[in-house]
Amino acid sequence: MDKETGRIEAFSDGVFAVAITLLALDLHVPRLNELAPGVRLGGALLGEWPAFLAYVTSFLTILVMWVNHHRLFELIRRSDHWFLIVNGLLLMGVTVIPFSTSLLAEYIGHRDASVAAAVFSGGYLLIALGYNLLWRYALRVGLLKPDAPPRAVETITGQYRFGPLYYLTAFILAFISVPASVGLALGLAVFFALPSVPGKK
Repeated sequence: MDKETGRIEAFSDGVFAVAITLLALDLHVPRLNELAPGVRLGGALLGEWPAFLAYVTSFLTILVMWVNHHRLFELIRRSDHWFLIVNGLLLMGVTVIPFSTSLLAEYIGHRDASVAAAVFSGGYLLIALGYNLLWRYALRVGLLKPDAPPRAVETITGQYRFGPLYYLTAFILAFISVPASVGLALGLAVFFALPSVPGKK
């Protein structure tokens, strides 16, 4: 990387990589001595479906966030003190995802599942707000490349408006229907992964 933001991108890539790797640590391997009488491995694995669902949702979401982070920095020429701070706060949100994923997997069948789902989707809401703040700050203080395509800038500006609204909906749904909230979060990960989709975060 030969531009001024090279170190920021390298550090950010490392944080995304660690966060996405930590997700797998909460996938439980059924032990032989833990299997109930008459329960086969297949049944034990099916019993771990909450952990697998939370893992897939979070993995896809972090992956899409990393792709969008890369897309954003393709248009950034330089940084300043506050840009570093905002990017750091954004990454702090990313590092909490393994915790919220583990929380959701543990409580998804419990009476407090709505709280776990709210923490899960609420974390994504804060990250979406972080992306908006990072991008709008870069626009306001002139951190973009002089030759940044105006169409690309307008597209990202328009797209970043929708992420917080979608995740706010998922957050509210957590107190109404946990499956709907988690399903929306998973659907958003798939939706935002599609190229050139209006409303992409």
